[in-house]
Amino acid sequence: MGFEVFLSFRGLDTRCNFTSCLHHEMVEKGIRVFKDDKELQTGQKIEGKLLQALNDSQIYIPIFSKGFASSPWCLHEVVHMVNCTSKSEGKKQILPVFLDVETDDVKLKTNLYKDALSNHKEKYGPDQVKCWEDALVEVSTTVGWKLEGKV
Repeated sequence: MGFEVFLSFRGLDTRCNFTSCLHHEMVEKGIRVFKDDKELQTGQKIEGKLLQALNDSQIYIPIFSKGFASSPWCLHEVVHMVNCTSKSEGKKQILPVFLDVETDDVKLKTNLYKDALSNHKEKYGPDQVKCWEDALVEVSTTVGWKLEGKV
């Protein structure tokens, strides 16, 4: 059985507050939600399970926080979301949450995400970083929710 919603977030920023509350409320309403610490077991290969959950989900909720772009995992997930939605013929969608960040941060118009991405260039290479940049800019043009000081 697949998931209806996939939550993408940087654990250090939001796991114990906003993301946990959102996950709890969705589960209470009967929504099947993928949240890594609830679905991944110790010893399990992370990447395969994550990609399968992304492929199976219909709604993606990236929770853009101040440290989101410093996580290569989060950036990989956003790229996969964009790829899945572009091939879904309208059956999948991305609903971003901008948590204590501006859409301009995610659009790479400020230094917050730009600096985080440039820190990845040496390890992951300019082509991979460009792919991440393109996905962030694309997702940030989607109407989402802007939350400040809620955590």
